[in-house]
Amino acid sequence: MFLPSVLAASSFVEVRPGLIFWTIVTFVLVMLVLRAKAWGPILSLVEEREKQISNAIESAKRERAEAEKLLADQKTAIAEARREAAEMMRRNTADMEKFRDELMAKSRKEAEELKLSARREIDDQKAKAIAEVRAMAVDLAMDVASKLMNERMDDSKHRALAEQFVQGLPAATSATATRRSA
Repeated sequence: MFLPSVLAASSFVEVRPGLIFWTIVTFVLVMLVLRAKAWGPILSLVEEREKQISNAIESAKRERAEAEKLLADQKTAIAEARREAAEMMRRNTADMEKFRDELMAKSRKEAEELKLSARREIDDQKAKAIAEVRAMAVDLAMDVASKLMNERMDDSKHRALAEQFVQGLPAATSATATRRSA
């Protein structure tokens, strides 16, 4: 009830052919003006923006590919550096081992030379000592022989002389050594 009276009072539901015609004409004119003045610049801005976005995407793809390539290069360089460092460590270890072996061989050689030198020195001193002992023995024998020649002895005199000689032996040895050094 209330609805039909409101609709009758309203001019919205009335069909007016003149109003429809002018609304369509206005719409077509506004569309033509907008197409000539607004749509062209708007579409060109949209296309330009689309090109910028696609360029930015392409640039980002190139930069990403370049970054991945640089990352791969860095990883390769790091692996190469690690390999070189390991090789240097291996070479250094081998060099140190070789140097140690050379030092050990040199030390052994020097020790052997010192040993041979000491052995020669000992042999020389031994030969000198033997020669000295022989010289002393000869001197002693000559002293004994000269004493025996000077005296005619019997068995008891022989024993007494031998005991006297044995007791005087250190004195005779130092006297002989003193005679030799003079």
